[in-house]
Amino acid sequence: MRLPPGVELPLSRQQLRSIGRATARINLWHGSVRSGKTVASLLAFVIAVATAGPSGLILICGRSLQTIERNVFEPLQDASLFGPLARHIHHTRGATTAVILGRTVHLIGASDVRAEGRLRGLTAQLAYVDEATLVPESFWTQLLARLSTSGARLLATTNPDSPRHWLRTGYLDRAHELNLRHWHFKLADNPSLTRQYVADLTAEYVGLWRRRMIDGAWVVAEGAVYDMWDEQQHVVDTLPPMLRYWAAADYGTTNPFAALILGLGADDRLYVVSEWRHDSKTAHRQMTDAQYSEAVRAWLRRLDVEPEWTFIDPSAASFQTQLWADGHPGVARADNEVKPGIRSVSSALSAGLLYVHASCTGLLGEIPGYSWDPVATAKGEDKPIKTADHSIDALRYVLHSTAHEWRHLLSGSGQGRTESLGQHLA
Repeated sequence: MRLPPGVELPLSRQQLRSIGRATARINLWHGSVRSGKTVASLLAFVIAVATAGPSGLILICGRSLQTIERNVFEPLQDASLFGPLARHIHHTRGATTAVILGRTVHLIGASDVRAEGRLRGLTAQLAYVDEATLVPESFWTQLLARLSTSGARLLATTNPDSPRHWLRTGYLDRAHELNLRHWHFKLADNPSLTRQYVADLTAEYVGLWRRRMIDGAWVVAEGAVYDMWDEQQHVVDTLPPMLRYWAAADYGTTNPFAALILGLGADDRLYVVSEWRHDSKTAHRQMTDAQYSEAVRAWLRRLDVEPEWTFIDPSAASFQTQLWADGHPGVARADNEVKPGIRSVSSALSAGLLYVHASCTGLLGEIPGYSWDPVATAKGEDKPIKTADHSIDALRYVLHSTAHEWRHLLSGSGQGRTESLGQHLA
């Protein structure tokens, strides 16, 4: 097959095969992270744009405009990846249209079920969907209905999800019944990855996430969320000198309020050094935002700790405002994405990078019972059971919101700790 002029990427046999055969009505690239599926799918899409007829719209869809910009246009406009072709990709950040090879392309975010309304009434000939498992099923169904011109095609890429996810049961498992082609990618299908990078990437995922993100398997979430948790390994009675501190709080009025301090030790390990909780049901009194703010600041003063950042659940806007008004430094909205946050905590625990001080009794009581919701799992969704998770949520906020500060510790010295907990890396 012929690639666009100027594109001289080293491509694997699997990538070339998928690009050349992406002529079905539905074409799906799925598999592990960084396995080369995105580059292959984007090249196939650009070739499809170049050969598209004059009738029908060309669409690029994703969970949000921001993810489309990050996952689609940043690679396409990278000359180190696509050479001279990158000069023919034009997009202004925030705009809902782009120009690819002189053709106008419409960008559509699909974060919830209401997004399918944006497709109604239009006629499309070509569509690209980034991270297909993250768009609503109703959006996907409506998009297929809109691809009604002769020879219309859908190209999509995704990481695996639950084996009961609608994309798996309704499309991949029925590929023999549909006009659908799909290609499963593994890390070995990306010729640009070094052996060291593959080892580092593998160290970042454990358990369920390793099966999905590294092995590319559609596997079910079941049992304990943090199945690598070992109280004998992860709980400590003494702490080393701390180099840095961050804090986080999960806000509650009728539910417990939980705040944690995370420290980076001189030994390059992370420690939950202290916890403050208030349960209005057991204390028989609720606290106001102002009272919570004073209590948290008094707790930090007693410990003589001033965190660089304090991450608050984005839904607790009034409490954030109270902290700002009281002059608390470094107040920030936490990154509250549940599954990516769970992956961050899982990776740190499994690598022997994260430890909890024995005084944090609320967190220590919650972790062993934190489990996947079997009802959600049966529907193809990954959701933990929403009970007894307040300190756990605070831990997720502070770990995931600071991941860029500590993720490098998962390789190098962190890999030695991985070996000491090797039995948990199933």
